[in-house]
Amino acid sequence: MSSNDLVTQTTLDRQAAMEAVPPVVGQLTMDEAIARALKYNLERRTRVMEEALAMNQLDSANWDMLPRLMANAGYTTRSEELITRSVDSVTGKPSLANPYISSERSHAAYDLGLTWNALDFGMSYITAKQSADRVNIAGERRRKAMHTLIQDVRTAFWRTASAQKLRAEVEQTIILAESALKDARKAEAERLRSPVDSLRYQRQLLENLRLLESIEQELSSGRIELANLVNAPLGQVIEVRDPGSEVDASMLDMPVERMEELAVTQNADIREQFYNARIATEETRRVMLRMFPNLSFNYDLRYDSDRYMINNRWNDAGVHLSYNLFNLLSGPAQKRMAEAGVKLADQRRMTAQMTILTQVHLSRLQYQIAYKQYLRADEIWQADAKIAVHVKNRGTAETQGKLEEVANSTTAILSLLRRYQSLAQLQAAGSKVQATIGMEPVLGSVSEMSLEQLTSEVGKGMAGWNKGVQAPVVAQ
Repeated sequence: MSSNDLVTQTTLDRQAAMEAVPPVVGQLTMDEAIARALKYNLERRTRVMEEALAMNQLDSANWDMLPRLMANAGYTTRSEELITRSVDSVTGKPSLANPYISSERSHAAYDLGLTWNALDFGMSYITAKQSADRVNIAGERRRKAMHTLIQDVRTAFWRTASAQKLRAEVEQTIILAESALKDARKAEAERLRSPVDSLRYQRQLLENLRLLESIEQELSSGRIELANLVNAPLGQVIEVRDPGSEVDASMLDMPVERMEELAVTQNADIREQFYNARIATEETRRVMLRMFPNLSFNYDLRYDSDRYMINNRWNDAGVHLSYNLFNLLSGPAQKRMAEAGVKLADQRRMTAQMTILTQVHLSRLQYQIAYKQYLRADEIWQADAKIAVHVKNRGTAETQGKLEEVANSTTAILSLLRRYQSLAQLQAAGSKVQATIGMEPVLGSVSEMSLEQLTSEVGKGMAGWNKGVQAPVVAQ
């Protein structure tokens, strides 16, 4: 492909990716961000298309179970007449009759035949059942992608909210620190203080500036991640509405035994392994079916335009029984391979179950720890914020007063950042718990709902989700 072809195709791809995606207007709420991700996220669209492909493969497999109805038409011509001689069957000598023409030089033939193969029907039936389970597997993978998507959106949303909250304070503190650094360098040049004290003072200011700039750099990536998840233009400045700092930790009230019960029946990975085990079992039946003879029936309607034929139209029917004798040799090996596949699928299912149960306990523990860390970070931020306010009210024009104000403002900003980081980690840990036990908001068909309707449904579903309400209905 030439460079122009690549540029043209990538331009068309970007336009197709943003097609029918309404722009973000005003402040973006958490519910709308999740709704936009569910409706417009490109990775989720891929999972939906994979499920649609599996559905089409199932439809194709169902058609394979039907008999074959073949219509044929042909035309035959030759340069010379088909002339034959005959031999006396008793004497073995050439017949005294003249050679005769038994076929027309050019003629057409038509036939319509119906064929049904018992072995092919059985194989197609098993293939259709396996295709149905693959549709279910595609649905479970879509569910898992939805859980991961909601988790990523919640984390990126809180990072964006923290950046939006801290951006102005970080910029003001950087301006104050640079002003204090300028005054300190002027004082050093005028030798108003000891050179060592002045340099130490400048180093403390520079260290605070480095910390503030690293905070600013860390905060700048959350908006881009959120824009990518909701399929918004990456260069757009997205303003989010702070949903408040109230944390609902009611999931900790759910007994871990109940979480285990939900996980073994609703977790997407476990359900996928159940379907894989069924596919492996059906594969064993396919192998056993190959051991049977092949029985086929056919019925044909035929017509030939050859004028030398007395009966140009005729019907024929037949029954055929065939068997590949090499199946007797390869059958046991194929059976052992299929049984090994069943054992492997069962082992994977048991392994997945124990892994998920371990994840239930670990995710619940991580959520509990994240909740405690958030409470502690909130207390630290409140204390640092009060200290910064007192120092600012006590501010003076002296350089030492500016240093103390910069240091305390930086400390307060860092504490607020850690508080938001703890809140984002708490939201991510909560989403991981819900994804592990297979919980999801009750939603209808995402493709058929408008963005406003989907946002409303997401708000209702997330409210029940956060309270630990089981909702196994999957978004379409």
